[in-house]
Amino acid sequence: MDILHRIKRLLIRGHFKFSFKAAHEMDVDDLEEADVVEAVMNATEIAKTLRSSSPRGHGEKLYVIKGNTYDGTQIYTKGKITRDGEEEVYYFFISSKRSTT
Repeated sequence: MDILHRIKRLLIRGHFKFSFKAAHEMDVDDLEEADVVEAVMNATEIAKTLRSSSPRGHGEKLYVIKGNTYDGTQIYTKGKITRDGEEEVYYFFISSKRSTT
């Protein structure tokens, strides 16, 4: 299964959280959690994959996803899949805001 499908399955199960930064960006852009989830569910590809430069991130993979809500709002998200041992726990949104591109 590809990464985008794994992320979408985590979202469907409600296995996602937002960082303080992502929640703040959503507030500034007047976005709801449902808008962000909808945009990711409608995305057809991962725009790019990055390696975290955070000392706490240990080079983990970050996924940039751009998608549209049903009303046409394009939303930019960046997040990571977190694990508890061998089990995928949730998709953690690091950034979630209206796309400027």
